[in-house]
Amino acid sequence: MQCDVCGRKIIGKPHRVIIEGANVITCAECAKLGSGYWSPRKEENLAKKAAPKLSRSIKSVVSGKYSQTQTQIQDDYEIVEGFGSVIKRAREKLGLTPEDLGKIIGEKESVIKKIEGERIVPDIRLATKLERALKIKLLVKQPEIDLDKSTNMAMRSKRGVTFGEVVHIKGDEEG
Repeated sequence: MQCDVCGRKIIGKPHRVIIEGANVITCAECAKLGSGYWSPRKEENLAKKAAPKLSRSIKSVVSGKYSQTQTQIQDDYEIVEGFGSVIKRAREKLGLTPEDLGKIIGEKESVIKKIEGERIVPDIRLATKLERALKIKLLVKQPEIDLDKSTNMAMRSKRGVTFGEVVHIKGDEEG
């Protein structure tokens, strides 16, 4: 089993914690980032057993978990490449420690260090806080690409099925 936060293999007992409102299963180290614990409901366990096996990437999107190397923040925005070093340089330029920056934006020092090491990707809310505190630009508009249907279908066959396509297919079947 892998930690939903750092991606490392969980050794020992997995921790079910709540991080920014999301129920995640973490290693002991990442459990410190959580604000509370949760336990699975019996109904969820039954649904998991009955659900068909999905590929790992789709399963992570369906369950609300995401890859820490993912750089897309929201549909319209993405975080700049090398965001960790950009944040670290700006913080050091202002003479702040990770702990000081954490206090300013209301986050833990460990979260700041993980972001600077690019082990986690800040969500849009946190990226905005960092932009304001450090007076830097982290979020950029995602370039719009207009693909014709044939190119889109060719790309779809190479990359697999996306969560949006699963929802769309599911919606077509119900309608």
